[in-house]
Amino acid sequence: MKKLIKNFSHLISRYFFPFYNSKDIKLLIKKLENGEQSKRDVIMFVGGCVRNHLKFVKVKDIDIATIFTPDEIKKKLKNSEFKVIDTGLEHGSVTIVFKNSKFELTTLRKDLKTDGRYAEIQIIDDWIEDSKRRDFTINAIYLNKKGKIFDPQNGINDLNNNTVKFIGDPQTRIEEDFLRIIRYIRFSVQYNSNTENSTLKAIRLNISGIKKLSKERVLSELFKILKLENFFRIVDSKELIEIFNLIFPEFENVNRLQNFKFIQSHLKKTDILLLGILLIDKKNNHEYFSHKYKVPKKINENLILLSEKYKESKDDLDFFRKKLKINCYKIGIENVKILYCLNLLDKKKIPEKEFDFFKSIEKVSTPQFPYDGKFLLKKGFKEGKKIGAILQEAEKSWVKNNFNLSSQEFELIIKKNININ
Repeated sequence: MKKLIKNFSHLISRYFFPFYNSKDIKLLIKKLENGEQSKRDVIMFVGGCVRNHLKFVKVKDIDIATIFTPDEIKKKLKNSEFKVIDTGLEHGSVTIVFKNSKFELTTLRKDLKTDGRYAEIQIIDDWIEDSKRRDFTINAIYLNKKGKIFDPQNGINDLNNNTVKFIGDPQTRIEEDFLRIIRYIRFSVQYNSNTENSTLKAIRLNISGIKKLSKERVLSELFKILKLENFFRIVDSKELIEIFNLIFPEFENVNRLQNFKFIQSHLKKTDILLLGILLIDKKNNHEYFSHKYKVPKKINENLILLSEKYKESKDDLDFFRKKLKINCYKIGIENVKILYCLNLLDKKKIPEKEFDFFKSIEKVSTPQFPYDGKFLLKKGFKEGKKIGAILQEAEKSWVKNNFNLSSQEFELIIKKNININ
């Protein structure tokens, strides 16, 4: 019912308030069209914003194709409120920032030479030629400022049928940029698309090309896949999961996704949750993955914590019951829920009654340690390691005693440490 209401809301919004009619976009178009005599389209929307608009999904990121070069864009927006940021000049791309809005503008181009990783381009002003160098038909649908569609690669038909199809020969498209293999997985999962034999053959022949890509590009594309609402459905396709496993062999626990659909409503969907499902076990797959892709420090630290506590949860029968409050305090409620999730997904069949324990975790109220450094400073201590040592021991004792520590007990800890250098 909620999904139906949401879709109806997007339908109404698209009809009465289409994204291309926003004040920010209209002002940007006016600035770019200033001084142009021709009535032809000088800018058109393309990519995800067009797909979402046609699918009645909320438009977030806005990509714009234009006949103007980055230098011409900068000249037209000079001394305006629009800030131009160089984000991909080698591809003819800039980012426009205005108030709380951000737009990606890319000049129409033709790829002259590619090596699977980089492309030598030629700036053009031909919309059909620009469409030919794009990856999938559904990503070559253009929308002008009045909402009129230009569809040179028949992408709308494929979008309506949830078909992910390369433009032209799949082998050629993949050899131009090996990242398109991972993008194929992403869009196929997103649209629940059926795979096609010639495409799968081309992917298998070029799978080793992934190694030539920068780890940053691969990781960025992976996070986009993980953010898909129906990512767990990847296990429904034998072909897609085969490719996914070849690209990311570290994900040895991908089969856990089979039962994820039963418990996903109990969890906050995050990168950490899904990486935990795929990576965390009694081995150390996460270490190699984090090193290989140089994952952000925060994610790496969280994976290390989850790995340590996962092993503990497997060895300690009291981890989720008698020690629930302590563990929620130590590592946070969300991390405890992730660990409980992993333990459930390790089972071939999950008893429905075990889902209720998520509610028990959410009801845990974690207390706050009643003492801090200010308390000790008032007692005459000087700032330094001694204060940290006292508080660390006191907190440990407080947790061990079920979050109780009398002032007398705290004084004993102070006296015990007072003469330690």
